Amino acid sequence: MQMLAAGGVSILSDGERRADVDNPRGYLEWERIKQLPKDPACIAEAEGKAVKVISQLLLSLPAGHEYRVIFMQRPLPEVMASQDEMLRRRGNFNPGEDNTVVTRAFQDHLSDVYAWLNGKPYVKVSRIQYHAVLREPREVAGTVAKFLELPLDIEAMTQQVDGTLYRQRRK
Repeated sequence: MQMLAAGGVSILSDGERRADVDNPRGYLEWERIKQLPKDPACIAEAEGKAVKVISQLLLSLPAGHEYRVIFMQRPLPEVMASQDEMLRRRGNFNPGEDNTVVTRAFQDHLSDVYAWLNGKPYVKVSRIQYHAVLREPREVAGTVAKFLELPLDIEAMTQQVDGTLYRQRRK
């Protein structure tokens, strides 16, 4: 989202979720998007803007609009480690909990989401590998600009990539 904003894309964000130790540059989220399953018409407020949408909510995107989804893909062990660390900081981490069930459920969920996205003619998807952003930010920024069909500021986008924020690495 930081790359998109720097590149010149209008972001729909309410600023409700503030920057913190887990995301020191901010979340750029729009709380109202969580109402998408109950109020699909809310998506109209996002027309022409980028909105951060968790994968679970993608399944509620209503027909009648055209969507361009940039799907950030990160290795699941890193996602799980990041979530565990966030829970640890918030005092909600259960060290005895078996993550294999959660990991399997998340893998199944992603399979369902990919199938849904691939089956919707009104949804175009660009899958972006998290590590590619870190290794080749300029190339990824160019890919995103081409996908969105927008004249984005590639250099400004590239400058948003901060490798020091990559803290939960593969083990």
